[in-house]
Amino acid sequence: MLLDEDRSILPVMLLDEDRSILLVMLLDKDRSILLVMLLDEDRSILLVMLLDEDRSILPVMLLDKDRSILPVMLLDKDRSLLPVSWIRTGLFYQSTGYLVLIAAMLVARTYCDVWMIQNGTMIESAIIGRSNTDFKNYLFNFCKVMPLIALVNNFLKLGLNELKLRFRVRLTKHLYDEYLKGYTYYKMGNLDNRIANADQLLTQDVERFCNSVVDLYSNLSKPLLDIGLYIFKLTSAIGAQGPASMMTYLLVSGLFLTRLRRPIGKMTVTEQRYEGEYRYVNSRLITNSEEIAFYNGNMREKQTIHSTFKKLVDHLHKFIFFRFSMGFVDSLIAKYIATVVGYLVVSRPFLNLADPRHMNSSQPELLEDYYQSGRMLLRMSQALGRIVLAGREMTRLSGFTMRITELMKVLKELNSGKYERTMVSHQDKESEAVERVPLVPGSGQIINVDHVIKFEHTPLSTPNGDILIKDLTFEVRSGTNVLVCGPNGCGKSSLFRVLGELWPLFGGRLTKPERGKLFYVPQRPYMTLGTLRDQVIYPDTYEEQKRKGISDQVLKEYLDNVQLGHILDREGTWDTVQDWMDVLSGGEKQRMAMARLFYHKPQFAILDECTSAVSVDVEDFIYSHCRTVGISLFTVSHRKSLWKHHEYYLHMDGRGNYDFKPITEETIEFGS
Repeated sequence: MLLDEDRSILPVMLLDEDRSILLVMLLDKDRSILLVMLLDEDRSILLVMLLDEDRSILPVMLLDKDRSILPVMLLDKDRSLLPVSWIRTGLFYQSTGYLVLIAAMLVARTYCDVWMIQNGTMIESAIIGRSNTDFKNYLFNFCKVMPLIALVNNFLKLGLNELKLRFRVRLTKHLYDEYLKGYTYYKMGNLDNRIANADQLLTQDVERFCNSVVDLYSNLSKPLLDIGLYIFKLTSAIGAQGPASMMTYLLVSGLFLTRLRRPIGKMTVTEQRYEGEYRYVNSRLITNSEEIAFYNGNMREKQTIHSTFKKLVDHLHKFIFFRFSMGFVDSLIAKYIATVVGYLVVSRPFLNLADPRHMNSSQPELLEDYYQSGRMLLRMSQALGRIVLAGREMTRLSGFTMRITELMKVLKELNSGKYERTMVSHQDKESEAVERVPLVPGSGQIINVDHVIKFEHTPLSTPNGDILIKDLTFEVRSGTNVLVCGPNGCGKSSLFRVLGELWPLFGGRLTKPERGKLFYVPQRPYMTLGTLRDQVIYPDTYEEQKRKGISDQVLKEYLDNVQLGHILDREGTWDTVQDWMDVLSGGEKQRMAMARLFYHKPQFAILDECTSAVSVDVEDFIYSHCRTVGISLFTVSHRKSLWKHHEYYLHMDGRGNYDFKPITEETIEFGS
């Protein structure tokens, strides 16, 4: 153990009887653990923990006897466990090999460094001693070892790069499994506003997080190995006081620098948030380019992009200046002052004429010992310096860790039915009060029964609790078509979102078929990336189509039913890949969506203005065909021509009232 002037333990190492390191701990002045490494009998790392300045564990890795990672965990500041991935013994089956490769190459590289110091010192000694034979021998030895050293360095890079990639693959798959579970991707953007830029978190931030974790593993393992080896070598050369003094200085300076780096984590989080906002406003311009062009809104969009970019630039200026200031202090303390301390330490046994180790040494021997001791002390100082400066990357990693763990927390809560949405409160007392219900998602009951949709005393509410209809009660059985009408904002789309389980049920009872037996056709249909066949069978795959026993000839009949057979004739094959959002017109996309409906043949279909761009005669045939194949319809439309295809109407007035009545000859038709 080494103690500083106030008797605080700095590094702690536990050794067994054959002097093998079993435990390594670094403690700061208040005896709080900064780093813990647990090693087994053959010096293989079993546990690595790294703690930041407020004692929060950042990464934890636990390895079993065959070096397989068991869990990889991240803990937040209140010690809540946020698992990145729980993996069986042998997790990362290939990655385990790369971990072993990295560990082996780090050990090999350390021994190569020691050999280079010793051989380089002998070459210089031969030059100064004018020994041509020794010079050639040591130079030839260096030439022989060069390929091996190059191989070690590049194997190390290979292992690190592969480990980064495999870590990213595992974490990305885990996050997307949670993100695309159920309707979490919809809820994150529409019901919950804690995560603003999920796309950036799932792509850029995951990559940077994985790279930082692997780099931290490398940047800590190699210096720790160097320190242990150089302490052993230097103790026999210049005594234990020299390396102890150097380590004490560097550890104290490291703790001081760690305190100064505290703002980096928060600044990294802010930087990534501004980067996400900047990319978002650019993506909006691309997505809505046609609408913006019609409005001549380019100057307004330019203003928005520039203001968003300015926020990012202003923050980056502050971040750059902070890093400049920290870089100056880092260089001064961890590099230059450390060099002065190194000279004082290594020169002491040589300047002490009474030192027994050098009383009988010749000038060349003194020179060799000095160069070897000096370079080893320098390498040990550099190793400790890398650990100290790794704090800079650790604080940056903590920023990415906060963002990734926040994403994982939100995904977990959304999958369990919990969401949060910050609403702007209106303080105007004269404004009309909006009736709200308590936000208790899941307080209603959903029962899955085929061939019936039944609302029983169900409040129709928005996710933030605004009541659209206080008590909705009606029943529709298969074979009955219902026309839903009313002014904009009355709750038509809200009704369908509740039916589709996109919005939570806040009370009452909803009886309906399971989600796969309901099909929603929007006004602007979605065309997926892929072939012409994929547009008809979406979201099924070709393999699922074959399992259902539906041939391409049947798909052709679906296209003919909606008068799109000419598209197959034009493209020539079902496997043609196009950007179908651009290739198909608005009316063709709506008819393609109806062909998709015929393919899936659900019990109930929700048609939301889905034939507004289709001619009346084609629309009439489509609705008649739906009745023929047994698809019951909930239709939102303003066309009076569609009333004849429905038996009931549901009219909402936008003030919380509704009528559910049969359509008779006396019924007044709404629409045009």
